[in-house]
Amino acid sequence: MQEPTKEEAVSQSTPSVVRSISEAIVIKDENLFCISHRDGSIPSGQHHGFGLYYNDCRYLRGYALSLGGTRPNTLVSNATREYTSVLQLTNEAFPGLEGHAVRKEQLGVKWKRVINGDNLTLQDTLVFQNFGLEAVVFEAAFDFEAGFEDVFSVRGFMRSTNAHTSTHTWLKDRLTFSYEGEDKRFRNLSIRFAPEPTKQVGTQANYTLRLDPQGSQELIVTFRIRETDGPEQTPEVSVLNPGEPSRKWLTHEAKVETDDLTLNRAMARSFRDLRVLESRVGGHRYFAAGIPWFATLFGRDSLITAFQTLAYNPTIAEQTLRLLASYQGKKVDEWRDEAPGKILHELRFGELARLNLIPHTPYYGTVDATPLFLSLIARHAQWTGDLTLFKELRPSVDAALGWMHEHGDSNGMGYLTHSSYSKRGLSNQGWKDSWDAIVNVDGSLATPPIALVEVQGYAYEAMLGIAGLYDRVGEGALADKLRQQAKSLRERFNREFWMEDAKCYALALQKGKKPVGTIASNAGHALWSGIADPEKARLVSERLMKEDMFGGWGIRTFSEKEKRYNPLGYHLGTVWPHDNSLIAAGFKRYGLVQPALEVFNGIFRAATYFESQRLPELFAGFSEKDYGVPVHYPVACHPQAWAAGTIPYLLEVLLGLAPDAFTQRLRIVRPMLPEMIDRLEFRDLQVGEARVDLGFYRTERRSIAVEVLNQVGPLEVIVEPGISPARMPL
Repeated sequence: MQEPTKEEAVSQSTPSVVRSISEAIVIKDENLFCISHRDGSIPSGQHHGFGLYYNDCRYLRGYALSLGGTRPNTLVSNATREYTSVLQLTNEAFPGLEGHAVRKEQLGVKWKRVINGDNLTLQDTLVFQNFGLEAVVFEAAFDFEAGFEDVFSVRGFMRSTNAHTSTHTWLKDRLTFSYEGEDKRFRNLSIRFAPEPTKQVGTQANYTLRLDPQGSQELIVTFRIRETDGPEQTPEVSVLNPGEPSRKWLTHEAKVETDDLTLNRAMARSFRDLRVLESRVGGHRYFAAGIPWFATLFGRDSLITAFQTLAYNPTIAEQTLRLLASYQGKKVDEWRDEAPGKILHELRFGELARLNLIPHTPYYGTVDATPLFLSLIARHAQWTGDLTLFKELRPSVDAALGWMHEHGDSNGMGYLTHSSYSKRGLSNQGWKDSWDAIVNVDGSLATPPIALVEVQGYAYEAMLGIAGLYDRVGEGALADKLRQQAKSLRERFNREFWMEDAKCYALALQKGKKPVGTIASNAGHALWSGIADPEKARLVSERLMKEDMFGGWGIRTFSEKEKRYNPLGYHLGTVWPHDNSLIAAGFKRYGLVQPALEVFNGIFRAATYFESQRLPELFAGFSEKDYGVPVHYPVACHPQAWAAGTIPYLLEVLLGLAPDAFTQRLRIVRPMLPEMIDRLEFRDLQVGEARVDLGFYRTERRSIAVEVLNQVGPLEVIVEPGISPARMPL
């Protein structure tokens, strides 16, 4: 098995080859984001992922403050909101100017950073304070370096074009970097200072600061990005506060509060991260997949995250579906792996995409986004009781089903399969899309065409969900046809994917319907979709919860016993929070409550060890007993959308919320509470036109009581038999 070359790596969906970003501070608004060290700096040079980014371009790749020629020390750093960070720095001892020695920790620097995607600005306000009893005179210097690199170049996969080298100019209080790309796009980064620097040297701004005892001075550094189709006069940059960004979707989501402060903080962190990742294309909002590598629209990621958050607010699901429908495949295009009716994989706006050096304009190399698109439409209707979106997107629904039955099974295997035709395309096109993710027991790569286990479940659920909507618009014949196709798929799947010796589903079927017999987490998704036979579902849960798969923090992507297992392999042994959330939901669907609770407990414990309870995109597959703490995956995205959606979704799953807004009912199926809490309140839950507040309480007999605390609008709340309900409305 040969690894891809650097030039081929863009097609193999590994995250990055740069240094670790696990301790980075991230702030974002709209499509503008900044990722920095904890002291506010951005290292100069290449081979790192820090910087100020917009539209897949890293504008700023070097930014540092020095005091008297020394780097300050960080006392505290925190992203207080999704668009704001606050730092407190202090100094090392240095000689100072005019004979004024500056003692260690005599100075303080309070540094507030605000980003605003509406006007493409980032503003730093620094307050220098003298805590000493003597006046001090010293030099504060700011160093800058612009990059204008495409994100794929930052990741180390493709060369940067740099057709025309960037230039810099000074004009009094403003430093401007300019770059003309091969795509004929003009990009510039203007940096304005208030007050004007004492002197400018190259791309450095120097200040001579005089601070009286207990005195202070404020400096403001404002960055502004411009991207145009032609050269323009350097824009003015306001030094006034650019204003806090307007908050959009998640300001009114349903709220969950428990009697455990740590869980409350983890939930708050999840929703803050989702706000960070909220982005827009045109007039539609969606969740960008993750920062910094995947800060754009991804079919699969954006759909699953919208699915995870449906119970909290369905608005972004509606907009995501409309946005994806607007980019739905129209023709056969091998360069972009496009086909009629297919939902995109990834959309990029950078220089390499504009030059067509990569096929991401958009790129359609995903086999699962199309059935997930259909499933989300059906699930959205269950929560809202409204067919408006389904009717609006009916042409896209029919086209997606057409793709599944024509292009998705073009080789006649009877399953949704994938093969890439693009020279820059993905060889693996499920959620595990790295080049070595789908391998046989002997370590060899699976042979296309490949039918992934989870994708067949997604197709099954999509057909059943859309069949239900066809019934509601009076098209029973179409509904019956889809149900018959789903039934046939389920029968074949449980016969041909099942590995009796392993008591688990195969990871995939490859060319000739030969099973890929490695034990992987993908099998758990068959429970999430409902395609698994009940007895097989129980056996799969037992297999996934064995020690070689479940290491205490969560279920690994790959068994420790497999030849290609690697605890730091992107999809070969790491733990992905979203993967675990779907598997736990599958366990719960089949009544396997104990393993569902164990998965929640493991993922939640892991979250408590990460900064601010933020779950990263993935973490290393080392077991809990190895180190007692979860181990960082060095270049994992954080925040990352479906990781942020994990704990909210897991709580919904444990509570057993099953809406049917068309009949004005909410079923609560076998509700459970995490082991660390005895009380949970779910407020402002919307089902159809009704809103309800629910209380879940652990009784003295350790069962779960459910109480309707408040209700507006027509809704019948039904608790499954075997649960001890408290007051329920008639």
